[in-house]
Amino acid sequence: MRLVTLVSALMLGAGTVLAQPMAQPIHLAAGPPDTPLRSLFRIKWDGRIIRGVTKVSPLVFDVQVVDYREGNDPNNKPRKSPGESKYEPITLERGITTDNDFEDWAKAVATGAATFRKDVILEILNEAGQVVRVYKIYRCWVSEYQAVPALDANGNAVLVEHIRLENEGWERDASVVAPP
Repeated sequence: MRLVTLVSALMLGAGTVLAQPMAQPIHLAAGPPDTPLRSLFRIKWDGRIIRGVTKVSPLVFDVQVVDYREGNDPNNKPRKSPGESKYEPITLERGITTDNDFEDWAKAVATGAATFRKDVILEILNEAGQVVRVYKIYRCWVSEYQAVPALDANGNAVLVEHIRLENEGWERDASVVAPP
C-alpha cells in the first residue's frame, strides 16, 4: 500500500499524498487496451527466435470475386460471391550477420531438401516486451533470397539480406491474450 501511495504522490505532485490507495493498478509500460501497438515484434521458426529481423511485410490475403448471373434473372445484373483465397508472400529483412538462417533455408529449397517448408511464428510485443498477439504462418518456403544488396563503397549503410516467403495461409492465435 505504501508503494501505491508513493507512486500516486509522484503522479499527482510532490506535495500531494492520497489518503486511500488507488483502485486501479498502474501500468507504466503500456497504455490502455485501445492504445495502438508499436512496431515491436520477433520471428520464430524451428522453435527458436531468428535474431536481427528488422522488417516484415504486411500479412495480406485476397479473396477472388466471382461474378455470376442466374439464367432466369430478369434484371440481368451479375451477383458477386467470394471465390478462392490467396495469401500474399511475406518478406523478411535483417542486417547481415554471421548467422546463416536465411541462407541455409534458401539453400534447402534450392537443393530440394525434404524439409524445406517451415511454419513461421510472428509475435507482436508491447513496450514491456510481453507477447500480445501471435500469428502462425503455415508451410512457408523461400522463393527469393537476396544475399547481398547493392554495394556502395562511399556509403555508410548497413548491409541487408532478405527472403521472400511463399505460404499457405496464416491465422492469429486466439489463445494468446494481451497481459492485463
